Amino acid sequence: MGVSVEAEQTSLAEPYSRSSRPWLTSLAVAGLACATVATAAQGTGQFHWWAVFILIPAALIAASGGPLLARGGGRAFGGYMLACVGTLVFAVGALLMFGVMGRGWPLMVVLPCLAVAGTYGWRAAHPLARGLHRAVALLALTGALLGLTLQLIRVDLIDLDTGWWGAFLMLAGAIVLGNAGELTRHRMPYRLQAITLLVGPAVVAFLLGLRFLRGW
Repeated sequence: MGVSVEAEQTSLAEPYSRSSRPWLTSLAVAGLACATVATAAQGTGQFHWWAVFILIPAALIAASGGPLLARGGGRAFGGYMLACVGTLVFAVGALLMFGVMGRGWPLMVVLPCLAVAGTYGWRAAHPLARGLHRAVALLALTGALLGLTLQLIRVDLIDLDTGWWGAFLMLAGAIVLGNAGELTRHRMPYRLQAITLLVGPAVVAFLLGLRFLRGW
């Protein structure tokens, strides 16, 4: 009898332990992130304490997405959204705590774009939806590269001539054009219409980017 009771208690405790582990891990990461940012800000002499009221709630929002991601399934998307929103707001709080929002604002371009680009691995069943999603994810990655370039310009690490953004516009056009070409591999209704709708804007974007880059 004693052995059966002990086995039952163990079986009840193990699911609880497994379910609480992602929460504890997420909260530990959130606490470490807040402590690291606050300590670094104090070390630089730019500690704006009131930014804590943005930093801590944002860290908790991001942490709440961790357990949902760990469970997987249909809840993973909600967890991913919570983690991305929390991370974005956390970045805002960190910039305000350091007092560098004027120089770090391009991160507000990089982070949302990375959040969208992070969904690249999610594959829709229909080839048209899959192709459009792949194009959007790659365009978001292009936007992240654009934001990173803006950040490097803001901190005076690089100096580019006028019209440099045309290269990113050309890259965006090439991405859309490439995805339109990939759709030709699939036999599906409205394939030609979908390809035409993609090719037109892609060519226009590529030519406009070339015009800006060459300064015509």
